[in-house]
Amino acid sequence: MVMTPTLFSVSYAGLWGQARLDMVAFIRKAATLGFAAVELAGKRPHLSVLDTTDESLDAIKHAAEECGVEIATIAGYTDFTGGKTAAEVPFVEMQVAYVRSLARMAQRLGAKIVRVFTGYSTEADAYRADWDKCVTAIRECAAVAQEHGVTLGVQNHHDVGVAWETYAEFLDTVNHPNCRAMFDPWAPALHGDDLYACAKALAPRMVQTTLADYVRLRRFTYVPGLVNYRPQQEFVLAVPLGDGILDLEAFFRGLAEGGFSGYVAYEMCSPLRGGGSEENLDRTAKRSLEKLRGLI
Repeated sequence: MVMTPTLFSVSYAGLWGQARLDMVAFIRKAATLGFAAVELAGKRPHLSVLDTTDESLDAIKHAAEECGVEIATIAGYTDFTGGKTAAEVPFVEMQVAYVRSLARMAQRLGAKIVRVFTGYSTEADAYRADWDKCVTAIRECAAVAQEHGVTLGVQNHHDVGVAWETYAEFLDTVNHPNCRAMFDPWAPALHGDDLYACAKALAPRMVQTTLADYVRLRRFTYVPGLVNYRPQQEFVLAVPLGDGILDLEAFFRGLAEGGFSGYVAYEMCSPLRGGGSEENLDRTAKRSLEKLRGLI
């Protein structure tokens, strides 16, 4: 059983005000920090299907080979339930074409996986229709990825199929040999699930997991007429692995007992304790890699 520590480029994409690195600089950064592999974000400012050329892909691949870093995964950003207010626009077709372009880039880079999401919820009465739309779209994405020799991985991020038992049911319904799980502990931890149990159940069908850790920060609104505070939904803030709410030991115990072998990606994909300076990103990534190595 092999688990490979991987750094996700979204961590250095500047999307939450943090430091931004281009692809070559990011790969060199990952190598300097000690990560064996990288996952590349399939959108601006990183691996955009509009901006990336064969020449730039070759430069990225050369940088990875020079640094001894594997390019593991290209991360797609999909929402197959989007676009209901403009039914005449072929949103699903455009996204499948996007996934095909990512798969072509993955093939040129030597990456093994393209990551996708399902879809965000629309109206409650439309849940079954949303489910069916996502199943059909992801099945088609699995087929176009297969044409390029790349595995399609579904991450449990968007609303359709996000609960872990429902996620397993969703993958069963897709029922495509080139569609695999990229199950992460973030959502089930926030749901209050047993991370050992769900990791062990899903480990046999996984190709990657992606980790981030968070602390819960309580929120209240003052109500003057009651001279009291009304509780609000908690805010979560990203912290180094092991400093937050995730029971990572239980999750990795479940992965090991379930026989998981694949990539373990770390991401800083939201506001981070300590801010977004490159120094803080580096410090947090190093601490998280130390934690990862212990878990693996």
